[in-house]
Amino acid sequence: MSIDRPWLASYAPGVPHDVDVPDEPLTASLDRAAARHPARVAVDFLGATSTYAELADQVARGARALHDLGVRHGDRVAIALPNCTSHVVAFLAVLRLGAVVVEHNPTYGAAELRHQLADSGAGVAVVWEKTAAAVLEAAPGTALRTVVAVDLTRDLPRRSRALLRLPLPAARRARAAMRATVPASLPRWHRLVAAATPVPEEHPRPVADDLALVQFTGGTTGTPKGAALRHRNLVANTVQGQAWTGAAEGTETVYAALPFFHAFGLTLCLLYGLRIAATIVPFPRFDVDQVLAAQRRRPGTFLPAVPPMLDRLAAAAEADPRHDLSSFRFAFSGGMALPAEVAARWERVTGGLAVEGYGMTETAPVVLGGPLSADRRPGALGLPFPGTDVRVVDPQDPMRDVPAGATGELLVRGPQVFAGYWQRPDETAEQLLDGGWLRTGDLVRIDERGYVVLVDRIKEVIVTGGFKVYPSQVEDQLREMPGVRDVAVVGVPGGDLGEKVVAAVVLDDGVDSAHVDLAAVRAWCQQRIAGYAVPRALVVVPELPRSILGKILRRAVRDDVLASATA
Repeated sequence: MSIDRPWLASYAPGVPHDVDVPDEPLTASLDRAAARHPARVAVDFLGATSTYAELADQVARGARALHDLGVRHGDRVAIALPNCTSHVVAFLAVLRLGAVVVEHNPTYGAAELRHQLADSGAGVAVVWEKTAAAVLEAAPGTALRTVVAVDLTRDLPRRSRALLRLPLPAARRARAAMRATVPASLPRWHRLVAAATPVPEEHPRPVADDLALVQFTGGTTGTPKGAALRHRNLVANTVQGQAWTGAAEGTETVYAALPFFHAFGLTLCLLYGLRIAATIVPFPRFDVDQVLAAQRRRPGTFLPAVPPMLDRLAAAAEADPRHDLSSFRFAFSGGMALPAEVAARWERVTGGLAVEGYGMTETAPVVLGGPLSADRRPGALGLPFPGTDVRVVDPQDPMRDVPAGATGELLVRGPQVFAGYWQRPDETAEQLLDGGWLRTGDLVRIDERGYVVLVDRIKEVIVTGGFKVYPSQVEDQLREMPGVRDVAVVGVPGGDLGEKVVAAVVLDDGVDSAHVDLAAVRAWCQQRIAGYAVPRALVVVPELPRSILGKILRRAVRDDVLASATA
């Protein structure tokens, strides 16, 4: 099929139309960086640094430690950690053995983890101490046999560790935020790595077509399933990212404020950073003060982010001239729409550029990006990355393209598109069409310059703070709450969050709304779902609108919620 590519004329100067994807695994980036830039700082975690030579040694030792635990080629290994040096080491150590990483949100509860662990078949899990209890609760009935605990404070500089031991309230609070008591029987990650000898050079390495990652996503349906990404898919996206940014090897400092357990943060912060031999500055969570402290210590040049991050950092810089963000050459925003005023504010305080991007877990994840030039267009999703084709089709007949400029469903094709869903051939066949075209579930139009503009979402996913919330998952938990007869969960405009999660509930007969208020709903949900999915507002209604087939009409619920808010 011949594809018209009007977007090529809008590329920034120097960006190639296509890319050559090397026939290599992800671990080749670390090997190259350690050989060419051994003394360059690879990771700076809150002031504790590791050079590329040191990182390569730690990864080799971590690989041996995992091998001693029985991990072999093709095995799945679960990782549930905040961003930290241990996360980087564990991720690369798994890949070094030809095994497969399964990333998990470390704030998940046992119910969410149980499904994912059972689905992936992971036999070993490397987890944060504060996540260990939920993982152990979720383990029965799964293939999980070994849980390795990670003490996050062991990644800190020695001085910071010493301060945490002080008998002061602030030190106790900081220590409690990072540590938890775990069973003495659990092996400890740092001890295992320290005691291990490096895996030998001759140990077989993965190849480009090996599976590298199973990343859970709701796709376009909201049913959690693992997107299976090969080394080749992820390498392709890092090569495309380097072509887009024009980054020179060994020169950039990438701030990793986005979580590695999310596809956006994993590729743009960690894997892209390794590809260009950058110094990666990870944060366990986004905290303005922590980022500004790091900026004084090791100025950043590239910030992948969601819009609220850019807005809050820019506001801090505007409020206090001592906060200098001028080292940032560009920011790449995703996860939600980038407001023009946020982009302008960031560019005003940094002197750099802020562009928007678009992608999916199934595309490793970036498909579109705004050009790093004067032609960037706030409000547009961007232009297809080099080597990426897009089509706009009739959602009811995805084999039929709509006329130029018309609205339709976005299809994408490129070397970054995933191999399919883990052990779900039927759902893979629904999403991946003949010719390698992936259905995105988003309605868009392409203008005359090739910019893709989002019009609407076919799926009812809520995007809050850059995270996707699938209404059915929240509804399933709330229906179990005593006093709740029925529920619909929708997203409404939520300021810098993008959207706010709202629960509309129908109460059981005789139940007083004083007993099922927002605080009670939030308390119920916080034990069962991720924090970002917990409703931020509650509406009690006598009934929910339904279709003739009995399906809840979430759009009608959303319209009613918005109307009542403005009444």
